[in-house]
Amino acid sequence: MSFRSRIGVGGSDPPSRNVVSQKLAILLCIGSFCAGMFFTNRMWMVPEAKGMATTRGEKDGGTSMDHYSNPRLVRQESGSVTGEVSKTDNVLQTLQRTISKLEMELAAARAAQDTILNGSPESESLRIAESAMKRKYLMVIGINTAFNSRKRRDSVRATWMPRGDKRKKLEEEKGIIIRFVIGHSSISGGILDRAIEAEDSKYGDFLRLEHVEGYLELSAKTKAYFATAVGLWDAEFYVKVDDDVHVNIATLGKILARHRLKPRTYIGCMKSGPILARKGVRYHEPEHWKFGGEGNKYFRHATGQLYAISRDLATYVSINQHMLHKYANEDVSLGSWLIGLDAVYIDDRRLCCGTPPDCEWKAQAGNICAASFDWSCSGICQSADRIYQVHQRCGESENALWSIVY
Repeated sequence: MSFRSRIGVGGSDPPSRNVVSQKLAILLCIGSFCAGMFFTNRMWMVPEAKGMATTRGEKDGGTSMDHYSNPRLVRQESGSVTGEVSKTDNVLQTLQRTISKLEMELAAARAAQDTILNGSPESESLRIAESAMKRKYLMVIGINTAFNSRKRRDSVRATWMPRGDKRKKLEEEKGIIIRFVIGHSSISGGILDRAIEAEDSKYGDFLRLEHVEGYLELSAKTKAYFATAVGLWDAEFYVKVDDDVHVNIATLGKILARHRLKPRTYIGCMKSGPILARKGVRYHEPEHWKFGGEGNKYFRHATGQLYAISRDLATYVSINQHMLHKYANEDVSLGSWLIGLDAVYIDDRRLCCGTPPDCEWKAQAGNICAASFDWSCSGICQSADRIYQVHQRCGESENALWSIVY
């Protein structure tokens, strides 16, 4: 067989194979295309979602270039953020006020419980607490006094402190509570306690503390005063003043009212006196070594003749009274209790004017003093007699007290 005939005979197979190969190629292409479409859809599902999330983020969060190039959108977002911050601040302030109120109620409950446990007549204290908690007062003025200070108390009643119905009117109309503050003698129910009880039955102007009186116990008395007062009266400020200091109540109230919106306020004539390490001298500090070497001074604190603290600070003292350290001088003790707190210190020299002519000159100049005393005596020298003169020359008019609006 010739070469041509072999080719002719076997030439039919290659075309058949080519047809099959073409069909397989077409099928493979179609299969590949379908597989490609299938896998392409699967692979692009996530990027599409990411793209959608990015688009939403650009709309909501402002990450697009168009957003950054538009000042109006930037200002709107800034205003929105500022508004959210302002809302957060308001919520925090409301929370702080709520906590402060709860702490005050806790202090009141503790004071009432202590009264019951100590076996004193609790009915009167509870009655005062229940009625007083129903209203808000501007300030409670506690006049620190002693058993042998009857003449001083009478001179205070005759000068700057209203008596009887006027004192009750002062509480109801102006929200000002005034009480002489005293504890008990070392002999319970002795002659000293009975004398105070008789005086209180006549005037009704005492605040009795569960405290044993003594000059070296003034720091403990200060703690007891704040704890008792904050438990009985819901006031914005609690004032401590000595019974040999002259006070102009309207001026004092005006000073305190200016700071009523400030939290944790500590008001007085701030000083930083020397630490007296030598024994036998007045105001000796037995724990002088805690303040460093010889010649050091105390930290800044209000002088003890008159100072005021806001309700939240008084509540703090009440709650923590059992762990607050007492130094020899009560004004130093109070300063030490507050120095570690975020308190606002207000130094107002109208709370520590001198006696005439100092307070008189200032009154004539229109700068009436809230408190006057002699620095040399840490109070008005011979106050039982001289306070009348101070009141006459430096006292505000009675109309000033009743006409002022806080």
